[in-house]
Amino acid sequence: MKRQFIATAAGVVLASLVAVPVAWADTSERLTAAADTVQSLLKIPETDKGIPQDLIKKAQCLVVVPSLKSAALGVGGEYGRGFVSCRQGGGWTAPAAVKVEGGSFGFQIGGSETEVVMLVMNEKGMQRLLSDKFTLGGDASIAAGPVGRAAEAKTDAAMTAEILSYSRSRGLFAGVSLSGATLREDDSANKDLYGKALTNREILGGKVAPATSAKPFMSALGAL
Repeated sequence: MKRQFIATAAGVVLASLVAVPVAWADTSERLTAAADTVQSLLKIPETDKGIPQDLIKKAQCLVVVPSLKSAALGVGGEYGRGFVSCRQGGGWTAPAAVKVEGGSFGFQIGGSETEVVMLVMNEKGMQRLLSDKFTLGGDASIAAGPVGRAAEAKTDAAMTAEILSYSRSRGLFAGVSLSGATLREDDSANKDLYGKALTNREILGGKVAPATSAKPFMSALGAL
C-alpha cells in the first residue's frame, strides 16, 4: 500500500512538472529565453561567482535550459526543456532541442524554477549529445561546476568531468548536481524549429542552418 502511494505521488509530481505554463510552451519563446541566459554568462564577473571564462572558452558544447522546474512533496522531480549547440569551424552549430527529466525520493517540501547551464568539456561528452537519450552521472560523468576566478576552476572535477553543470537564481550562477537526471532529444521542439523531423545528431553535425527564431541565440553564442 505504501509503495503504491509513493508511485502515485511520483506520478502526480512529474505530471505537474510536464504541465508547462503556456508562456513556456512556445519553442521560439524558450529559445529567446535561452539566448538571455547565454548573454548572462558574460555579464557576471568571475569574482562575483560567475562561471569561469576559461571553462566557457574550453567547452565544446553548451546546453541551456532556461526553466528547469522542480517540485517536491515527499517526492522530488525535475523537468525542463532547452537547447544545445556545439562549436564547429570557429562558430556554433544550429541549436538542437533537449529535455531534462529526473526524480528523487526524499523528505522534501517546496518547489522552484531555475535556469540551468551545462558545459560539455570534451569530445566524449559531445558524443553523448548525439544519442537520443543518456543519463547524467551514469552514461556521462557530470560534476557541479566551479565558480569564481579562473584560478579556482582548476579542480579535479573540472579537469575530468565530461559535463559541468550550473544553475542560476537571483542573478548569480552556482554549481549544481544533476546526477541521475536524463537528457533526451526533444523531437517536437526540433520539428517546431525546422519544420520537419530532425535528430540532434543531424542538427549538431553542422549541416543544418539555424532557424530564423534562433538568431538571438546564435548571436549570444558568438560572443562567448
